[in-house]
Amino acid sequence: MMRSLSTAVVGLRNHQTKLDVVGNNIANVNTVGFKSETVRFQDIFNQTIRGATAPSANRGGTNPVQIGLGMNISAITTMHNPGAITTTGRVTDLAIEGNGFFVVNGGDRNFYTRDGTFTRDPHGDLVNAAGLKVMGWMAQLKYYDADGELVDDPDDAAYMEYITDTSGRLGAINIPLGEDMMAQATGNIVFAGNLDSRAKEGNEDDEYSYVGHFYDSLGNDYTIIFTFVKEGENEWSCKAMFINAENEKKEYDVDGGSILFTRGGKYYDADPDDPTEYSITIDAADLGTDIGARDLHIKLNFRNLNQLSDKSEVVEKGQDGCAAGVMKAYNIEQTGRITGLYSNGMIKELGYIALASFSNPEGLQKLGGNLFDATSNSGEPRIGVPGTMDRGFIQSGALELSNVDLAFEFTEMITTSRGYQANARMISTSDEMLIELINIKR
Repeated sequence: MMRSLSTAVVGLRNHQTKLDVVGNNIANVNTVGFKSETVRFQDIFNQTIRGATAPSANRGGTNPVQIGLGMNISAITTMHNPGAITTTGRVTDLAIEGNGFFVVNGGDRNFYTRDGTFTRDPHGDLVNAAGLKVMGWMAQLKYYDADGELVDDPDDAAYMEYITDTSGRLGAINIPLGEDMMAQATGNIVFAGNLDSRAKEGNEDDEYSYVGHFYDSLGNDYTIIFTFVKEGENEWSCKAMFINAENEKKEYDVDGGSILFTRGGKYYDADPDDPTEYSITIDAADLGTDIGARDLHIKLNFRNLNQLSDKSEVVEKGQDGCAAGVMKAYNIEQTGRITGLYSNGMIKELGYIALASFSNPEGLQKLGGNLFDATSNSGEPRIGVPGTMDRGFIQSGALELSNVDLAFEFTEMITTSRGYQANARMISTSDEMLIELINIKR
């Protein structure tokens, strides 16, 4: 049997496979996050008719004489170059700008995808179209005392904060929109304004009172009165009084000592490297019977006060307490950080979305449904925060389109078709030669 006949048959089969790959690429031209594939050929065997000879004294060497016996597919490679990013306006539509894959979980194992078409399920979990849960790290509530040290007992805490441990175990991302409520105790009050330099020392008529407010850890609002009294040249004291839930007056001296000013009327701190901290500490029992809130430690910032020859007028520039509020919106940042926006103006960290990167992403195995699975040749997934360790950033309100290049695919279609046609012609030609050979006997 002629070598060309079997060689052409192999060529037909492999060109058909390449055309199948091209057809799949074109079919997925509008599939979100799809990565196109390309086929590479290689020759498979060469029959040696005569080997090479070395040069001799009077004549040169000869090259080997070989006949190729066909070709085979060396690789079908997934092209992981990024596709175009288009905006959608949906917060849960996510695109990866750069390398990396979203991590989704099917219950017993993780899968990886570039398709960021996510939504919230009835429980608030972030899921893809197939219901697989998007993985990441959720923020945990931590409690701190007045010195900023971590404590285990909430009753010993002066304030709380939501902290995300991105080195811990992955879990489902939950966004409790319209469900989660929270309040924040006042921990800082910042003052601004002027204290009249013409005030007389110890003169009650020259005392100045400012009426403000603060919140406890349950979101209860209290009225508090700060009274400023001139104690000496360029020196003032401050005391506080508030009305508790049982309409009782509670008075406190402000810790930190006197408020000092320069001769130019500016706030003065004797040791800028170790600035004076002014504060009041309110026992939970003083808030009222059966309130159930934690003790309060409120820092007071007087650095924006002046002492000039003008009437005393102090304002509350800001305080960080809030009444109870419900989550009304959320935001997903480029680093994967998810924050909840509450009706009381608070912003709470909910957690981080994880991304995975691989040392050889071309070694990933396609599973369908826009999912990839790790293999022995892809390397283990390196899971972490977006924007680190060769992991790209996340774009919220956008999707990555297919990276199929139609111009390239149509060119591949033409060349593959011509290759198939040429191999078919080779079979016809070989058949004609066999017929001539058979007809010699006649």
